[in-house]
Amino acid sequence: MTDSAQERLPATVLVVDDNETNLYVLTSWLQRAGHSVISASTGEQGLERLHGVPGVLPDIAIIDVRLPDMSGFEVSERVKNSPRTAHLPIIQISAAAITPDDHAEGLRRGADAYLDQPIDPGELLATVSATLRYARARQRAEKLAHRLIALNQATLDVYSAVGFHSFASAATGGAAAVLDSPASAVFLSPQTQAVHSMTDDAQATVRIRPAHPGLLKQLAGHSLSQDTGVAIVRVPHGQWQAMLPGDHLSGDVALAVARTKRGRPPVCLAVPVTALRSADDEQLLQQLANASALALEALRTYNEEHALGLALQRSFLPKELPTVPGVQLAFRYLPASEHAEIGGDFYEAVRTVNGLLLAIGDVVGHSVTAATVMGEVRHALRAYAIEGHAPHHILDRLETLLGQSQPGITVTLCLVLVEPDERRLHIANAGHIPPLVIDPEKGPRFHEPHGPLIGLGLPHPPPTVVDAPPGTRLLLVTDGLVEVRATHLDSTLAELCEAVAEGPADLEEMCDLLLARFGQNKDDDIALITALFT
Repeated sequence: MTDSAQERLPATVLVVDDNETNLYVLTSWLQRAGHSVISASTGEQGLERLHGVPGVLPDIAIIDVRLPDMSGFEVSERVKNSPRTAHLPIIQISAAAITPDDHAEGLRRGADAYLDQPIDPGELLATVSATLRYARARQRAEKLAHRLIALNQATLDVYSAVGFHSFASAATGGAAAVLDSPASAVFLSPQTQAVHSMTDDAQATVRIRPAHPGLLKQLAGHSLSQDTGVAIVRVPHGQWQAMLPGDHLSGDVALAVARTKRGRPPVCLAVPVTALRSADDEQLLQQLANASALALEALRTYNEEHALGLALQRSFLPKELPTVPGVQLAFRYLPASEHAEIGGDFYEAVRTVNGLLLAIGDVVGHSVTAATVMGEVRHALRAYAIEGHAPHHILDRLETLLGQSQPGITVTLCLVLVEPDERRLHIANAGHIPPLVIDPEKGPRFHEPHGPLIGLGLPHPPPTVVDAPPGTRLLLVTDGLVEVRATHLDSTLAELCEAVAEGPADLEEMCDLLLARFGQNKDDDIALITALFT
């Protein structure tokens, strides 16, 4: 229905007048014009009529100024001061209070128009129409403003969605909020699963279920075919139920279909046809559908890039660790949450002519670039180690490599050269989390000496030599295990030291314990490698 047609709709009019003759005349004029009338003879009765049926209000009120229990001014004032009825337009009438001061007081205390009696029927009906036209236009503007706010919030929600469940809730709940109605959505998840979601209203839980794989193509055939853009079509109820058996929408359905790229499956939002009461409502639904399609495309692209980055990252990590007499090894690698950025954590164990070189490091930053740099550093590290360079010389060579190939990138890296026969550890730490050395007699302690990060162009000091009698254990970790927001790193390191001291001696059990205690719900990758010298 158009806005002009809505303005001409008959109204429900509350008439408050204690004069039975006036009440009868006013009611007759209004009813002949097609309006419905609710009457009251006192101010209190009029106020009761307004609050009698929850959710049901008249469209306009005509109130006599002289009433037996209170003035019409007071009635108008009380109506306008109530949040439930503040929007109700009021026409005040009077045969006695007809001075300019009376008019001014009436308008000041809540009246939208003021008529003196005797009233011409044409003037009364024209005033009713004009007052209703203004009130309805204001209500439409307020409703549109409210729906635009809801659209803005729904758009933010769909763009911030990090998975298909949250996207389904944002898109479906957003359509329900914007149009104040039940809503459904059909789309293809980033994991290529056809999904059907529905909700009864903006506050209800969004129900999500798998859909038939060919449903999206069928829905797109009603409007866009293979084109891009957004379109709204009306689908008869029987046809809708045949395509989506069990969907909760009743009556005919307004379906918005949006696609941002040719060949991609569309995003479909559906509401009852009765929810679209104006051209503004159609545009709101189109905008939300288009925003949802763009957001889902971005989410799908992110998932594809994230999967590629993870595959690249994992391809750089060793599949197994070497077997060395006198040394037991265990390791763990835990990627960050599914929606966190790709990190640059890595670990390594290389047999060299000087002994077993253990390494753990982290490229500063999170991106596919960080994972690529991690692979470059790890491969160079292996090459330099196999050539037999000492730990600090390996760091110097990596410094030169990074300065030439990746200027501006920094890397933390801790190297430990294990000499099983000599029972010694050569520790060279380039700005990384300090390694934890667990002496069988003295207990655990962090090895604090360290040099600068790689990538700053600074020289790296020689390694520190630490004795490793039988039973000594070593733990190397990345910061993803021990960094906690709003908690000082020293506190978490102290907890880690305590957990290792009181934990199991078995390396595999210790790794599991540390991940269970410190590695849950982290936004960064976690790598750890531990060794026992027998």
